[in-house]
Amino acid sequence: MPTPVTVLSEEQWLARARGHSGRAGAYTTPYLARRSSQSRHPVEDFLFTYYSQKPGQLLRWHPGAGVVLTGPAAVERASWKYYRSLERPERSSLGIADDDAVTVDVESFLTTRREAVEFARVILSGTAARPANLGCFGLHEWAMAYKSEQNGIRHEYLDLRLGAGGTDSVVERSRIRCTHFDAFRFYAPEATGLNELQPSRGNQSSMEQPGCLHANMDLYKWAYKLAPLLPSELVMDCFELSWRIRRMDMQASPYDLSDWGYEPIRIETPEGRAEYARIQRSFTAESQQLRAQLIQYLDGLNS
Repeated sequence: MPTPVTVLSEEQWLARARGHSGRAGAYTTPYLARRSSQSRHPVEDFLFTYYSQKPGQLLRWHPGAGVVLTGPAAVERASWKYYRSLERPERSSLGIADDDAVTVDVESFLTTRREAVEFARVILSGTAARPANLGCFGLHEWAMAYKSEQNGIRHEYLDLRLGAGGTDSVVERSRIRCTHFDAFRFYAPEATGLNELQPSRGNQSSMEQPGCLHANMDLYKWAYKLAPLLPSELVMDCFELSWRIRRMDMQASPYDLSDWGYEPIRIETPEGRAEYARIQRSFTAESQQLRAQLIQYLDGLNS
């Protein structure tokens, strides 16, 4: 395994941990308050209800692989999953006089999670290498609400901005080319045949592309699945990108979010499609930068 190369004093790493807690808490605190009051938000709840990472896990700060935490406060971390205390020879080689020194146990993580790491590498590297498709216009959400009078809609407490008939009309006159299986699998049954592509779990590794909003939201998923190997600051960068993408995704959806203060991106119009593509292009560039960072960390595990 790689030798830890960065040593943080207790003061240094506790400051980073506090900063992370404040940054993550800005999102987890309102969500937990809504959950306690049994209220819901169609945009801001998504990352906590769709993805498997819990608010408490997001709040927990990790330094990432190759970092040593020192000082008495680090002792607790030795009992955390995928952490270990440094032995005396390791501490001496790094010039650490303190007996309390803890680091992420990369070897243990890879022993139990190597398959997940390799799958993440395949998805991230393949997606990064493909050209972006900027012509989807968020129609996956419309396909999920297709024929709603027969099927109902996923967000039953929201109204359709154009009504059921208007939503169906947009779907039927549009070219739909969704590449993301985890969006496609929620299509209304009558809409699956309208998609020009048939994404599946089996072809996911060859179909995902960097223009896809959902593939870019999933950067958060890949990041937290690699915790604690990744620094929590990078996980939060992915989380906040996903948060902003979700907001745009729902603005372009068929739902009326005016009660939540969201102006629609009217993708049923040429102006709305142009606006969607402009924002999508910006998210693509940002996601490719984060994707490259994730790949770099994965590549570094075997260096």
